[in-house]
Parts: sequence; structure tokens; C-alpha cells
Amino acid sequence: MPELGQRWTGLICLLFLCLFLCLPGESNARRAPKIPKCPATCSCTKDSAFCVDTKAIPKSFPPGIISLTMVNAAFTTIPEGAFSHLHLLQFLFIENNDIQALSKYTLRGLKSLTHLSLSNNNLQQLPRDLFKHLDILTDLDLRGNNFRCDCKIKWLVDWMEKTNTSVPAIYCASPFEFQGRRIHDLTPRDFNCISADFAVYETFPFHSVSVEAYEFNEDQFVAFAQPDSGFCTLYVWDHVEMIFRMFHNITSRSAVYCKPVVIDNSLYMVVAQLFGGSHIYKWEEDPQRFVKIQDIDTTRVRKPNFVETFQLDEEWYFVVADSSKAGSTSIYRWNSNGFYTHQSLHPWHRDTHVEFLDVGGKPHLILSSASQAPVVYQWNRGQKQFAFFSQITELADVQMVKHFWVRKVLYLCLTRFIGDSKVLRWEGQRFIEIQTLPSRGSMAVYPFTVGLRQYLILGSDFSFSRVYLWDDLTQRFQPFQELNMRAPRAFSLVSVDNKDIMLAASFKGNTLAYQHLLLDLSAI
Repeated sequence: MPELGQRWTGLICLLFLCLFLCLPGESNARRAPKIPKCPATCSCTKDSAFCVDTKAIPKSFPPGIISLTMVNAAFTTIPEGAFSHLHLLQFLFIENNDIQALSKYTLRGLKSLTHLSLSNNNLQQLPRDLFKHLDILTDLDLRGNNFRCDCKIKWLVDWMEKTNTSVPAIYCASPFEFQGRRIHDLTPRDFNCISADFAVYETFPFHSVSVEAYEFNEDQFVAFAQPDSGFCTLYVWDHVEMIFRMFHNITSRSAVYCKPVVIDNSLYMVVAQLFGGSHIYKWEEDPQRFVKIQDIDTTRVRKPNFVETFQLDEEWYFVVADSSKAGSTSIYRWNSNGFYTHQSLHPWHRDTHVEFLDVGGKPHLILSSASQAPVVYQWNRGQKQFAFFSQITELADVQMVKHFWVRKVLYLCLTRFIGDSKVLRWEGQRFIEIQTLPSRGSMAVYPFTVGLRQYLILGSDFSFSRVYLWDDLTQRFQPFQELNMRAPRAFSLVSVDNKDIMLAASFKGNTLAYQHLLLDLSAI
């Protein structure tokens, strides 16, 4: 009987052991992970995969794959991180497909890649810095693509100049000027990729009809004439906040022009008014204020429209364009105590604008008028007077004439409210018309330069104001940008703290400041 008990005990232990081994326990739950199979559209060896007619890049491959080839793929784009799961990949051949676009990060994670082929696809450009992290890439094949050699490919030209990676010759398919050129033969200097844009930088909550920028005591100011508000308003540039902030007001119930002039370190402001006469103010520091020092003769200047200042033979002058039927455009000269009447130009012509310019060392004034074509007066040094010199054109209704220089050649732009504006070029003896610009409803024109760029802006009361950019090849202005401003009457450029800001005085809307922004198209 004891032997029988021992046998039963042994059988029971054996049974429990079998049950323990057969029941799913923690150790049995840990099963070896499945080894990824070769994708259905690929054929795989121990370390390579060859895929044909694949609809998408497979998300799994057998381990140890160091070479991948994809041909006749059914997709045209390759997204970000498409091969990041193949971190051991050394050879990548995406050839004979219709690949048209890659992500900037398509090749992310392929730090072991030494050979890359994107040959015989339909690539026109490559995203910037596509090969940035491929530190050991030795061979790159880009042949058989339709590269468009513009700013989008400038980075590749620069990269190919600096890299040690071997790249067989590739060619430009477009544009026309580069068609058939070897990309290896191009340099970054062959691409003009810097463009620009005028963007609203600051909005001033008032109407204005004139704006003038000036420097005084090492600060940058702008003066606005606000007939509706009854002020000649001064703003100063804040170098910390990088905006214009309110500085001072000169009470003026009908100001049409506020013209600053700095003489012998003193600031004067000519405030031209439609009613109540025009006046000259002087800035005082203690206390800070403008003090009226002089009235302008109302028998001469009845309806001022514009004020221009200039210096001749080390003497300061200003001229007021008078637009009334009974007034006369008049010149005033500084004599250390104030400005005094120097000369009256033609009466009865309802002048709207005066432009001072120097041609060949000879000072001139160009008067625009509502009743006759623009005329030119030339300075007579012996008599110290301006004398009638010539008439520019037969065009009437010229609101404003502004001049500019391009490569030492003098040009004029005449803007008209009814009809087209004109660009004229000085030919030594006379001005000839070279371009017509559509400008219905234009009261203001402003040529200006930013860096090497020559711009022209034409304001409009009826549509968008247009900015033009000078083209050296055609020697004409080309349309550049349209700006939405209401009834602009004057413009002024301020360059401060590495910013170029164009101010626009608006008669029917908010006065605006636009910043000139440079854009590198090759970096977009």
C-alpha cells in the first residue's frame, strides 16, 4: 500500500507539471515578432529589394535591406520621411518613373545613404536642402529630368559647386534663356532671385493731403497736412518700438501743405492754408513748441496748392504754387531773419505743382497747371531770377511733374487726372516721350529708389494705385504691384533702422505707411 500511495503522488505531480507547461503563462505569451515579408510588388534578397508597379512606398521590408530600387511606380510624389524606416539604406534607385515632386524631407533619416538615383523621372525642381543631411553621399544621378532653371533651382547650383558628391551632367529644359545649358556651368549669379513687396506697416487714423519726411537733431520726422482735422501734424520715429509716434501739432484750420526746412540747425515749417493766410513757424526747444514768425503775403498767394524748397548759391528759397485765378506762384528767399518775397512767376495760370531740378549745372523750375501745359523756368545767375525757358509738351491737365535719374539720364513723369500719364526723357535739347502709363484719376506721382531699384508710384482716385519698376533692358517702367489706398495726394520715402518705408497721404481714407520688403525667391 505505501508503494501505491507513492505512485499516486508521482502521477499527481506529473499531471500538475503537464498542466503548468500547457497553460498560457507569461513566458509563453512572449512570442518572437513576425519578420516582415517582402512586399507583393517587390522581389527581395538578403539585403536588397527591387519593386515594380508599386502604388505606394511599402511601409515594411525584410530586415537588413541596404539597397532599394523602384521602377515604373504608380505614384508621382514622394512624401516626407517616406524611407525613414530604412535607416540602413545605402543605395536608393528611384528610376524610370513619373515622379514630379519630392518633399523637402523625403530623404530624412537616410544617414547611411551613399548612392542615390532619381534619373529618368519628371522632376522640374528639387526642394531646397533636399540633400542637406546626406553627409556620406558619394554618387547622385539626376539625369533624364525636365529641370526648370529658375530661382527654385539656384540652391542646387550652389550645392553642386561646393559638394564632393559625384553628379553626372544634367541640363536645363527651361526657361528659354537657359534651355540646353549644363546646370554644372551655371553659377548662383546667373539667377536674379531677389524680388520685393510693399506691405502695410503702419496705419494713421486720419485723412491728409501732404506728407514730408525730414531729419532734425538726429531724429527722423514726418509732417502731415490734415485740413479736416485742422492740424499740421508731426510724427517722430521711435527707434525702440519701430513705429512713428505722435510728436506735435500745429493748429491750422485749412492746411494743404506742411513743408519743413532746416536752415543753420534751425527748423522752420511753411504751413500753406486755403483760408486765413499761410504762415511760417520756427521750432523752439524750451519749451518745445512751434512759434509763428511770419505771415505770407495773401495778395500774392491766395490759394496755395504745393510748396517746394531748394538751395541756390548757398541761399535758401521756397516757392508756393498758387492755384487760384487771381494769385501768382511766388518765390521767397531766406535772409537770416525770415523769408521775403523774391519773385512772382506767371499769374492767372492756376498752378498745381512746382518741381525743382538741376540740369547740367543750371537750376530749373517746372510748373504744372490746370489751365496750360507744363512750362520750364531757368535760373539766371546774373539777375538772380527765374526766366521762362520752354514748354515741355502740349498736354494740358497735368497735375504734377516729377523728375528722376537713371544711369545719369534725366527723366520726367507727368501725371494727369483725365488721360494717360507720360514718361519723358531728356535728349540734350528737349524732352521726348518714351512711355504712356494708364492713370485715370491720378493726382500724385512719386519716383523713388530703394537700393538699386527705381520705382514709380501713380496714385488714383478711381482704382488701385500702381507701383512700377524700371526695367534696364527695355528702359521702360513695368507694372510691379497694386496698392489699395483711397485718393492719395502725396508720397514720401523714409529710410531708417534698416527699413524703407513709403508714406502715402490719403484724402479720403487712413494715411498709410508701406514697408519695402525684399524677398529671396530662391529660399521660398
